[in-house]
Amino acid sequence: MATATEHTLSLWQDHSPTQPETALTESLRTDVCIIGAGIAGLTTAYLLAKEGRGVVVIDQASPGGGETGRTTAHLASAIDDRYAMLLRRIGREKASLAGESHRAAIDFIESTSHAENIECSFRRLDGYLFAGENRDAERLEREFEAARECGQRVDWVESPGGLGFLGRCLRFPHQAQFNPLDYLRGLREAVERFGGRVYGNTRVLEIEEHDHNIVRTDRDVMVRAPHVVVAANTPFNDRVTMHTKLFPYQTYAIAATVPAGTVPAALYWDDLDPYHYVRLTDATPGFETLIVGGEDHKTGQQPHPNPAFENLERWARERFPQLGTVTHQWSGEVLETMDGLASIGRNPGSRAHVWIATGDSGMGMTHGTIAGMLLSDLIVGRDNPWREVFEPSRVPPAGLGEMAKENLNVARQYFDWAKPSGNAEREPAALRPGEGCVFQRGLHKVAIHRDGDGTLHERSAVCPHLGCIVEWNETEHTWDCPCHGSRFEAKGEVIHGPSPVNLASVPPG
Repeated sequence: MATATEHTLSLWQDHSPTQPETALTESLRTDVCIIGAGIAGLTTAYLLAKEGRGVVVIDQASPGGGETGRTTAHLASAIDDRYAMLLRRIGREKASLAGESHRAAIDFIESTSHAENIECSFRRLDGYLFAGENRDAERLEREFEAARECGQRVDWVESPGGLGFLGRCLRFPHQAQFNPLDYLRGLREAVERFGGRVYGNTRVLEIEEHDHNIVRTDRDVMVRAPHVVVAANTPFNDRVTMHTKLFPYQTYAIAATVPAGTVPAALYWDDLDPYHYVRLTDATPGFETLIVGGEDHKTGQQPHPNPAFENLERWARERFPQLGTVTHQWSGEVLETMDGLASIGRNPGSRAHVWIATGDSGMGMTHGTIAGMLLSDLIVGRDNPWREVFEPSRVPPAGLGEMAKENLNVARQYFDWAKPSGNAEREPAALRPGEGCVFQRGLHKVAIHRDGDGTLHERSAVCPHLGCIVEWNETEHTWDCPCHGSRFEAKGEVIHGPSPVNLASVPPG
């Protein structure tokens, strides 16, 4: 069973190796079945289990093996897509509630780590938003006014910590950081202590919607539950509706050593698009680790992403000349939305109680925590002031232009069917170990990869979700769908939806 993109490891995954997981081996009945054991799924499970609800969590790998383990773990109420944009697209009232929800999520992580004795290196610190190269200073002025209007604490500072490249920038106090996998481990222990059950190495294939929904798995066992939560980063249970409003992007991160005390502990973000984000974490005595992220692009639309790491390192060394050896590099998948806010609530079109949490928009740790807080309220029948803000069926009129642009981009990817595949002067036999390419074989597009042992592996290059042609990702050694972000490991096993199944075998002929 593929656990995630296996060619790179994040700093957290490297220091928190996965443990053998207990798979689901018998059919069960419960109150709530949660699909996905990342921060959204386990936060939901924790809150429901505390209230005495029966909870079963299923993950295709192990807790944190997906996108939670590949985050840079900023905890911020300074919205990634900026308050100035929120004001334009959803208005002051909802923008203020969005900011409130992210502040509450940070408070929740802090209080839960204390209450459950979770040692996860949680730390409060300031966040700084600064102007990128050739950026108009008025952008920060507008963001300052918008953040204030939405109730955020923010002020102006000049080159804090002696970091001259920051210049005059915005300070957002009382932000935070933590170790996401340490937190998830403690959260899982708390879920199980309250009677919840967590199973790994079990893939959900489909959800049959009834009064008691049936969750079918690849192990010929099922879970029956009146409530089902899909918290697998992307809603694989929805074929079209949600995916016209979710836009998959690949984002990159590096970790490198710096001498201890030479970079002030804080969160740093520039205002470029895509933007850069920076934080510190502990390392060995005398050294700390600087984590730098950015270089985002549409998933599956950059077949040669290796320069992303080089660009991040170059950007970091220009601003932090004390940067030492790069120890880790990794990527993750971010699902953007029309308004920069997650979709959390009842799955549009579902006849039963099927709930979703998706569209992290680069703020997965706080959005995932918000999901747990909001969904647990909705499931037990409590009102929640954030319900309309994150309603999955929403279509903000001011976001229709973004939606049209992104879906036009998707439509263009289908032209890959008409393009010749591979290299006319090259045959599959010429692939070097670790290489992959899509080739034309008669009427079929074939995804061919040569592994480290020299063996060729062939699968259909057609994504099972909606028929786009996958692209080889030479950095993560995955097949990535350029339409809706499905990802498959080199031999074709699905590791990220919305496709619920593997790449098909190559048809004969």
